[in-house]
Amino acid sequence: MSPLELFAALLGAISVWLVVQRNVWAFPIGIVMVVLYAWIFYEAKLYSDMLLQVFFVLMQVQGWIDWSRSSKASDDKIVVRTFTPAHWLWVLVVQGLGTLALGYTMHQFTDAAMPWPDAFATVMSISAQWWMNKRFLQNWILWIAVDFLYLFIYSAKGLYATTVLYFVFLLMAVAGYLEWRRKVREIQPLL
Repeated sequence: MSPLELFAALLGAISVWLVVQRNVWAFPIGIVMVVLYAWIFYEAKLYSDMLLQVFFVLMQVQGWIDWSRSSKASDDKIVVRTFTPAHWLWVLVVQGLGTLALGYTMHQFTDAAMPWPDAFATVMSISAQWWMNKRFLQNWILWIAVDFLYLFIYSAKGLYATTVLYFVFLLMAVAGYLEWRRKVREIQPLL
């Protein structure tokens, strides 16, 4: 456990807490966090996660722009939307094809430590981040699943501060789901 990993974990916790609160400041803090984690994962030979952090920089910027320009609820926080069955179908297709492509690539062409679980978690993280940026409630369901998987991946690689962070992320994802669902129910009482 390095001081860099501890600092990145702290920034991650702050960033996700701000997302739960539907606060746009989650994104600039998140940018710093993912840059630090790109280096941490490179050193741990979790190459899919390292590439994911590069992608997350772009997604953090895109989320910052989208949330800054979005319509606001009466309390000046970001408005939440919900999935249709077609959204779930897209998640399943992207998850399956993305995991096959990335897992195969990492298994065949790198010395990745855990190519298949890392690929699965990476693709699910991309989906979760995409849907979070678009302000869909169900992003939290994806985050809950991926955070649970990451507990095993990071502990197996000895990234203990990151494992603790992902346990906190898991708790925050549950809290985020409940908070965002409450907000959706205020607007759409039948959900």
